[in-house]
Amino acid sequence: MQNYNEEEVLSRLKSGSSEVQKIAFGKLVAFYTEKIYWQIRKMVLSHDDANDVLQNTFIKAWINIDAFRGDAKLSTWLYKIAINECITFLNKQRSMNNISIDDTDVFLLNKLEGDDYFDGDEAQTKLQKAILTLPKKQRLVFNMRYYDEIPYDEMSEVLGTSVGALKASYHHAVKKIEDILLNEH
Repeated sequence: MQNYNEEEVLSRLKSGSSEVQKIAFGKLVAFYTEKIYWQIRKMVLSHDDANDVLQNTFIKAWINIDAFRGDAKLSTWLYKIAINECITFLNKQRSMNNISIDDTDVFLLNKLEGDDYFDGDEAQTKLQKAILTLPKKQRLVFNMRYYDEIPYDEMSEVLGTSVGALKASYHHAVKKIEDILLNEH
């Protein structure tokens, strides 16, 4: 969408007119939907679940738009909401499946393998299995860096973690994934 201007959208979101706010929020949703969908999809893996979490993300953003102070970019704020929604969703899934927070999220892989929208080959499935063995925070950092190439300073704003810790987390994640993939028979 070429006519998206973050400052203009933010200004309109802060205006008093609910009609102007709705139009601006529509632009925001149109501009960020695909980017945020794929970030969510990498965490929850299933297309249907990703759509649900995406919808919840935008609902939360709309409800809380007046609380947005502008300390960070709108994209950073939206990513933060999306990540929190993913974590909430995954915790509910673990609870429903009686899975400890420390266990591998095998239930996600089962959903992925049964997802009509997943078109990955065997190598992609192996990579997803390896990624699922990572702790939640490492998985998140790996996905943001590897797939989305999000700079560490932007990740730091979204996750509230130092750049050094994020670099270390990514390095450990890559090493674990390499070890898993190399040691498969």
